This record gives sequence, C-alpha cells and structure tokens, in this order.
Amino acid sequence: MENRTGLLSGIRVLDLTRVMSGPFCTSMLADMGAEIIKIEAPVTGDEARHFGPYQEDESTYFMMLNRAKQSVTVNLKSPEGIEIIRALIPQCDVLVENFRPGVMDRLGLGAEQVRALNPSMIYASISGFGQESPLADWPAFDLVIQAMSGIMSLTGPKGGPATAVGESIADVATGMFGAFGIVAALFDRERSGKGHTLDVAMLDSVMAMQLTGLSRQLYSGDTPRPAGNRHPVTYPVDSFPTSNGDIVMVCFSNASFVALCELMSKPELAEDPRFSTNAARNENEEELRGLISGWTAAQDQAELVSRLQAARIPAGPVWTLAQLAGSEHVEARQMVRQAEHPKFGTVPVVEQPVRVAGQKPRADQFVPTLGQHTDVILTRMAGKTADEIASLRKNKAI
Repeated sequence: MENRTGLLSGIRVLDLTRVMSGPFCTSMLADMGAEIIKIEAPVTGDEARHFGPYQEDESTYFMMLNRAKQSVTVNLKSPEGIEIIRALIPQCDVLVENFRPGVMDRLGLGAEQVRALNPSMIYASISGFGQESPLADWPAFDLVIQAMSGIMSLTGPKGGPATAVGESIADVATGMFGAFGIVAALFDRERSGKGHTLDVAMLDSVMAMQLTGLSRQLYSGDTPRPAGNRHPVTYPVDSFPTSNGDIVMVCFSNASFVALCELMSKPELAEDPRFSTNAARNENEEELRGLISGWTAAQDQAELVSRLQAARIPAGPVWTLAQLAGSEHVEARQMVRQAEHPKFGTVPVVEQPVRVAGQKPRADQFVPTLGQHTDVILTRMAGKTADEIASLRKNKAI
C-alpha cells in the first residue's frame, strides 16, 4: 500500500487523530505522498464516520478527510492494543494525535514515552488550546474556537450579531498549520537527526490568521467590529448586486476609484470632496454604496466583471459551491479527483491545492472501510501471525 511517488514518499505517519483538525492535517501529508496508518476504534471507528451528510449509510464527510489512508482498528483501552501501537512506533517517522491534553500520557504514549522507542520521531499534538494553556482541559469544537478567537465578532452584517464562518475554519486552519510544522520538523531532522515535539492549538491557529483585525487591535487598540462584505478600512471594497447575481470589486486605491467613476460615466465623482479620498469615501460610505449599487444592479454579472477587470479593477462573481465545482478553473486545476471506494467504486475528493512542477497527484487515491488494512499492517509491521491476529480480535484488542 505504500505510495512511491510524491515529495513525502517514504515518510510513514502513525495517525491517531479523528473528526477533522487532525485528519485534515494527515490528509495533506497523504496527498504529498506520505504513507498514513490511521488508527481507529474497533466497531465505531473515527467519530467522523457517523457525521452527515451520507451517501447511503457512508459518511461523505469522512470520505473527504480520509483519502489515501490505511485503516487499522486498535482498542487503545486494551493493554494488547497499546502494545500494538508501541510495536508500530519504531517504524514510523511521524505520530499525529488530537486527543485532549494528558490522554496520550495516561495511555503511555506521550511524547517522551514515544521518543524512548523512536528518538527521531516527529510527535505532533493538535488540541483546542494547546498542551500548557490554563484552558487545556476545555473540550474544543470548531464553533467554540471561532467564538473565542474573535473571528465571529468580525463576521456578519454591520451592526449584526457575531456570525460563524461558513466552514469549520478552525479545524482546517489548525490542520494546515500542523502539516506545515511537521514538514518543517522533518526537514530539520534531515540535518540534525533529531526528533521534535509539536504543540498546535486551534485557538492560536485562528488568531494567527487574523492579520487585518490584529493590526488594528494590537497597534491602535481599535477593536474591529463586523463590517459585512466590505473591507474594514478601504472603500469601495465590497459586494454589489447585478441583474443576475452579486459581484465583488476591490477599488483599493484612488486610481482604481477614478477608473470606476469612468466606467460609471460619472467621472466627476472622483473629484467630489465626499469621495475624493479613502477617508472621505469611508465617511460617506452609505451614499457612495447607493450610487454604485444603482449602477451595478442594471448590469449583467459576467459582462460587468469583464468590464471591471479590463479597467484593472479586481472583481469577481459571487459563486455558489455548485458554480465553483462546475467551473472551468476547477476542471483545469483538477481540484476534484476520483478516489476508489470498496462500496461505491469511485467517490469525489478534493486534494490539497499545492501543485509541484514535475510531480503528478498521487494515483492511488482510495477511501478505506473501517479496519480494512488491520491484518496487512499487523502482519507487515508488527510481525503478527494469522493465529495471533485472530486472538487479538477475539480479545477485542483490534
């Protein structure tokens, strides 16, 4: 099952993660060619297998997150199960876990305990608040992290309630930062031969993403508030209606605003004291938005985007996911690919987006059924015989 192509070819990851943040991290490593051994609880498996939406009785959410991983069922509450994990550790390069802080230590699988078995191991812990935070014991879900990170306080219509981003952004961001840290640690290991312990917190990850808001908060003490679709300090950077769908435009400078006024056949607006500077445009935002919206509402969406771009004003249509998935861009970039599934034949998956010159996407994309690879991994890596595997299964260790 080991993949022989990709930048991470030859790297083996012991994946003790579940739900989203950890599996997203390891899916990125899988896409780059790493071999992922996904440890799941017997019978129930990763909790994500039970999250909708479903195709028949299979979670499509799980399929998207766990492509190209080998599923091995191990009961971590069983001493025999822990011994299986300990047998796999010396043969792996990376261990990723996203249990609550302290759980892995109690299992005998904490960073120092693992490094005693494999000194060069890259050990990555993903959690809501980090290993040493005073909030470390709090259960962390994406919505909780969004709420506490400040990003909800910045999202939604002006004057409206705090609003969650329309995706599990805290999980996704943490998975990306985790994968970045793992690859950096692997690079250093090539030079030093030493393993590393990584502590990746969801709250930290979302905080680190908020450069615009924090540049105001930390430098001026000005706490940002929801501003809808507009940029918090530059106008007109906003969404506007057309006759057949919304668009966004980015008039980020006086020059681009002059170009917009020319397109509107109202060049005098660029000299109007109410709009001639960014500060004035912000002060008179409501009036300016009314003038622009009155013009855009009579235009065809595609034609208007084309005219704006020709005038060197960044613009784009507001798409639904259906429009994005069916776009020429997604087709050209091959963002949606097919993975093999034992039940459905093929299912669509979306891989990590980095394209490496001369490297093709991995060809062996597949979605595992629960425990599909248990026997082969225990035979190949743990040296278990068929009789020993049967005994482990009888004792509910696997």
